[in-house]
Amino acid sequence: MAYRLLYFPGSDAARLVAELPESYERIPLSGAASDPPELDGPAVLLVDATADQLERAVALKARHPVLEIVALADPANLPAAPADQVYTYLLKSVPVPLLAKTLANAFAHIQLAREQEQTKADLGLLAQELQELNAIGIKLSSERDTDTLLELILTTARAITGSDAGSLYLVEEDEAGNRRLRFKLAQNQSIQVPYKEFTMSINAESVAGYVALTGEILSLEDAYFPPAGAPFHINRAFDQQVGYRTKSMLVIPMKTQKGEIIGVLQLINRKADRTRAFASLEQIERGTVPFSPSSQDLANSLASQAAVALENNRLYSSIQTLFEGFVKASVTAIEARDPTTAGHSFRVADLTLGLAEVVDRVEAGPYGEVRFTLEEMKEIRYASLLHDFGKVGVREDVLVKAKKLQSKHVELIRQRIDVLKQGVALKYSQKRIEYLLDKGREQFMEEFKIYDAEMQAAIKELDDCLRTVLIANEPALMPEDFASAVKQLALKSFATQLGTPQTIITPEEARILSIPKGSLSEEERRQIESHVVHSFQFLAQIPWTKELKRVPLIARSHHEKLNGSGYPYGLKADEIPLQSKMMTISDIYDALTAADRPYKKAVPVDTALDILSYERKAGLIDPILLDLFIEAKVFERTRPRA
Repeated sequence: MAYRLLYFPGSDAARLVAELPESYERIPLSGAASDPPELDGPAVLLVDATADQLERAVALKARHPVLEIVALADPANLPAAPADQVYTYLLKSVPVPLLAKTLANAFAHIQLAREQEQTKADLGLLAQELQELNAIGIKLSSERDTDTLLELILTTARAITGSDAGSLYLVEEDEAGNRRLRFKLAQNQSIQVPYKEFTMSINAESVAGYVALTGEILSLEDAYFPPAGAPFHINRAFDQQVGYRTKSMLVIPMKTQKGEIIGVLQLINRKADRTRAFASLEQIERGTVPFSPSSQDLANSLASQAAVALENNRLYSSIQTLFEGFVKASVTAIEARDPTTAGHSFRVADLTLGLAEVVDRVEAGPYGEVRFTLEEMKEIRYASLLHDFGKVGVREDVLVKAKKLQSKHVELIRQRIDVLKQGVALKYSQKRIEYLLDKGREQFMEEFKIYDAEMQAAIKELDDCLRTVLIANEPALMPEDFASAVKQLALKSFATQLGTPQTIITPEEARILSIPKGSLSEEERRQIESHVVHSFQFLAQIPWTKELKRVPLIARSHHEKLNGSGYPYGLKADEIPLQSKMMTISDIYDALTAADRPYKKAVPVDTALDILSYERKAGLIDPILLDLFIEAKVFERTRPRA
């Protein structure tokens, strides 16, 4: 490359320039505004160190940063020009070899400065690219929705490479272990591209299949004319169908950290002007450029980050699926212990989520500013599904107790009555025999009717006692006078076959049969109520994520009442989580309307809502939440569909 040497004609510098070797491109300056022409390479201006020439030289340097000034000075009359504007001063009598060496150093200085500037620019660009990639990596790693993640990957890849279009393929595997590519997504800035998902074999016939098969990065300057001997080809029919022209193409495998290829990123038509869409096929031909090495590096880095993010997303999804299975299995375990409440947990979850959705839409009132995130809705769902899990810690005979006495105890009472009946029959048989032997046959037939009536009356009394026991054994509301009759029954004794006294029921059985409402004794009720504590203790053992950490607290409060009369902790209104207040309403409603409880009949919806309204008036449940539950007809979510 010839070095450009500038000078002013008629100066001492011009005389020395004439003596320099021919390797310089000599450019005389006339002083015109357009002189010299734009310099696109290094140049040195050799001037006399006069005020006029130095002033003009400094002005030229300001216009051309690739210009250095070498000034010839008289030792007796050194100029006052800024030292930082002049590369060096030489004596007017400088030998030509020394001048040539100085000029070579000046050119080298220019080149070094340019390289430093370029290095600085490259470092700045690299830092910017790294910053952008880091920002992209953060976005990719934080996105949990797979479809949104795929859109983000392709959109970002097109943006950083200036690509007009692109598509994304995912590798999937069937149960037999056969792998294939799924065309998942397509984007195009210039035209609307209709597409639908399809699968294709992983082989070398297609560009995407070739990259998925080999794991190689493929950059094509013109996709219509692949390299000689390439096994793949481009399907031009698609371009012809939509009126497009696929030219430059960059296809990159999406590899995980383990080197597994899980997808293919395909970028199409890198644009010389990134800001403009292509309006015609001619513009595509003129405005498309090949993918540069730097754009390939950027796209490859992004593809690697995208693969890791996608793999993490799949892992997260697998964990979610696993946990969902665990939750459903837990609910199944609850219902297996208490089949009479089958479906209760799922219905309560459905109702509570429905009420939460209504609360989330409210714009006024105490809950006008309440908004639930997706994670918080998930938290509500898990707490609702698992709210009764603690029932696994309750004795089964108590948990499924439909009546006051267990069936084995009722059977024992029946056996006692049968024994007493046999005693009655034996007693009157003996009387008949004694009378027959004493009075004779004629009078016996008349007395027999009397004995038979007495025996039947005694047996009927025992049957009535059994009927009383069976009625008292039902969990329905018991009047006080009937409870008193049951207690008296434990005090009345009958004679056995041996003549010993025997009661039909024991005092303990009488106490249980006298339970005024329901089927549980106080001790048994406490055992049932303890399921809430068991639920909390079980749920607290699970290492919930930060977003779901309140699940145990929400679940444990669904039997608390606003006035502090609930259990197990007697919490009051401001101590009960909002989510638990919603679950309480759902739990009560489902318990009232459920048709699968053997110990009570399901009540109609209107009656259930009236009972809930009574609970509200008594200060037990949240009145605003109940109004929303009724007004939005949340209860219809669990009604059987016709």
